[in-house]
Amino acid sequence: MLSRKDLVLDDFVLTRLAEDVFHPRFSEAKKRKVRFVDKNGACNVAHTNIREQGRFLLDVFTTLVDLKWLHTLLIFTMSFLCSWLLFGMIWWLIAFAHGDLDQKGDDFIPCVTSIHSFASAFLFSIEVQVTIGFGGRMITEECISAIVVLIIQNIVGLVVNAILLGCIFMKTAQANRRAETLIFSKHAVISIRNNKLCFMVRIGDLRKSMIISASVKMQVIRKNTTIEGEVIPLNQIDIELDNCSNGIFLVSPLIISHVIDKNSPLYELSEIDLQEENFEVVVLLEGVVETTGITTQARTSYLSDEIYWGHRFLPIVTEEEGVYAVDYSKFGNSVKVPTPTCSAKIMDEGGVSFRLKRGETFRSTVRRRPPGVTEDTLNC
Repeated sequence: MLSRKDLVLDDFVLTRLAEDVFHPRFSEAKKRKVRFVDKNGACNVAHTNIREQGRFLLDVFTTLVDLKWLHTLLIFTMSFLCSWLLFGMIWWLIAFAHGDLDQKGDDFIPCVTSIHSFASAFLFSIEVQVTIGFGGRMITEECISAIVVLIIQNIVGLVVNAILLGCIFMKTAQANRRAETLIFSKHAVISIRNNKLCFMVRIGDLRKSMIISASVKMQVIRKNTTIEGEVIPLNQIDIELDNCSNGIFLVSPLIISHVIDKNSPLYELSEIDLQEENFEVVVLLEGVVETTGITTQARTSYLSDEIYWGHRFLPIVTEEEGVYAVDYSKFGNSVKVPTPTCSAKIMDEGGVSFRLKRGETFRSTVRRRPPGVTEDTLNC
C-alpha cells in the first residue's frame, strides 16, 4: 500500500517480495528511467534560468504560502519586528522633535507620556500595534503628527496581521495535506476483466470524511517523435477510463480500470514489450474536501517495471455484522491469473475469446486466426 508517508505494512512488503519471484526485473541491466512524478506525488521538475523573478513578487501571498515553514516563520517574525522598530523610531523622533526627552516642569505636556529613550518608544510602538495597553504610556492631544502616526500604525498593523496570519492559516489548511490520506496501490496490474484486457490500479481513502465530486485521470508519459522529426521528451497522452466517466464514489477502495483497445496507447504492448518499453503512467485523483470545501489532488505514477502483467488485485471488502469491512493490509496485494502474454492488438487480430471455463487455457480459446497469425504469435 502506498501512502504519502510510507504507510506500507509488513504484510504487503512480504507479498511484494513473493511477487518478485514471478516478475524478474529485466530492466536492472538498463538505466532506470527518471520519474516525471514521484510515487509520493511530487513532480520531478527543476525550473532553471528563470529571468523574470519579479513575477513572483506580483503574487506575494501565494509566494509566502509556497515557501518552506522555516522561511515563512522567519518572514513572519521579521515583519513584526521591523514594523515595531520602524514605528518605534518614528515615535522617538516625534518625542525628540517636541522635546519630550528633556526634563521639563509639571506644566509641560508631551506628545506621548513616559517616553524617555528609544527603548521606551519601542515599547510604546509594540503596545500600539498589538493593543496591549499597559497604561504607563499614552498619546495626548498636544501633537497632531502623533495622532496621524497612531492611525497609520494601527492600519499597517491590521494589514500585516491579515496577510501573515492568513498565510499561516493557508499553509496549515493546504489541500495537499488532505491528500496524505488518499492512497494508491504500489503497483499497477494488467489482466483480463469482463473479457477485455485492462490496465488497473487501486485507490482508496483512509478518512471517513468523503471526497466530493471525486474524479480520476490517467496519462501515459513517454518520449515521442513526430512525423516531421520533432522530439517531444514528455508527450502526455490521455487514457480513457472505463468506470470513471461520471466521477467516483470513493467510500471504499476502488479499482480504476482502463480497457486496452485500439484507442489506447497501450494497444500494441505485450508482456515482453512491457519490460523493454520506457514510459510512465501518471494517475491523478482530484476532488473537493467535504469538511473544508477546498479542492485537493493526489498523484502517483507507475513505471514499466512497476506494472504486473497477468495479475489482479485481491478483494479486500467483506460484509461483517451488517457493515462492510475494508482490510487495508491487502490493499496492494495481487494474485497471478491466466492472461495472454501478447498485446491486445494481436488478440483482436487473432480472434481470441476471453471467456474461460474451468480447466480451459487461452490457447484453447483461439477460434480463428488471420493469415500469418500463429499460436506462438498469440502467446508472444
